[in-house]
Amino acid sequence: MSAGGLTVVDGTQLRSLSHPLALPISDGSTVTGAQLLDFAENEASSSLFGLSLPQNLKSTALKHIAGSEDDVTFRIKEFDRDHASRLASDYITAIADELKDDPLVVSVLDGNTLKLFLEDEDDFAMLAENLFTDLDTEDKGKVHFLFILNCDVHILDVLGFLLCLYADQKSPAKKWVLSSMFACKVPGDVREILDQVKLPLGLLEFPQLNDILKKHGAEGEEELGQAQFAELLQQVLQDIADALAEKHIIIIQNIKIINGSKLRMLLADEKQLNGVIEKMLKEKKNLEGDRMSTTIIRGFLEKNWKDIGLPPSEANEAVVLLYDAVFADTDNSKNVVETEDEFREHVKDILEKFAEQLDANPVYHDFEN
Repeated sequence: MSAGGLTVVDGTQLRSLSHPLALPISDGSTVTGAQLLDFAENEASSSLFGLSLPQNLKSTALKHIAGSEDDVTFRIKEFDRDHASRLASDYITAIADELKDDPLVVSVLDGNTLKLFLEDEDDFAMLAENLFTDLDTEDKGKVHFLFILNCDVHILDVLGFLLCLYADQKSPAKKWVLSSMFACKVPGDVREILDQVKLPLGLLEFPQLNDILKKHGAEGEEELGQAQFAELLQQVLQDIADALAEKHIIIIQNIKIINGSKLRMLLADEKQLNGVIEKMLKEKKNLEGDRMSTTIIRGFLEKNWKDIGLPPSEANEAVVLLYDAVFADTDNSKNVVETEDEFREHVKDILEKFAEQLDANPVYHDFEN
């Protein structure tokens, strides 16, 4: 699923893999745990744009098939091929289940957006002219096409920002971004934007870049006029786009999708749910006066949102509206409840409404905040 230049990896792609998985042909009659895990992870990665699966995801999925065995013990253990095939399938299913409950948000750099940008000759010509003017600080009519690998900003950090977040051809950020690439510095406003979108400097590796620069003589110290600069810029970016088309680069974004899955697990676990309600009741008793139950519950949920599986109420306006809608939908007659049993039912009703709303309209939240 894609949205706004980002792709949501929720395990759907993995469920189309055949079950049980057919292991590679081998002379051996047995397969080690390490071999079946490597095979399953490669199959999963191939179905997910070549994404390298996060270690915490793999560790959690492994627990589903290894039982009480630790990672090392499972990896050295030997299985007959049929058993190994079933375990590999179960492992991928466990990964898919984990992604369903806790999806990843990724950016896929495949060169397509950059190619569309380069195909717009007028737009590119104007941008190249503006870049040249910005770089020609001494007004000499010539600039260095500096060796980008020595820059403070990695070219793909900036390209990722450009391609994934500013696909709009008219975006003024394009000038800032590309200027920072070729001037080997990060203007303050670009650094601020990069910080906001959590795209760390030096995040990506792009080994083809050195060859591309050498191919076009872009790593030298020769000064270029405006026409030469524009031509070289276009050639370098075109080759980068081609390289990305051949081998995509995947960036896992620091974004959490809150879709109600954690909240539904809480509702299904009576012991855990009762523990949460007991904390609310304790807080209710400690508060003075006759504050309405709904007010107490909302305050508790806004304070303990992360543990319960809710988005923070201050995340954005949409989340504020979500909280308002859920509590507005609560029967006014339940604002003040007489017994603990009534209070418990009131809490469950509110949490179920949140789960229903989040399932229909998941919330995207920067999980570092």
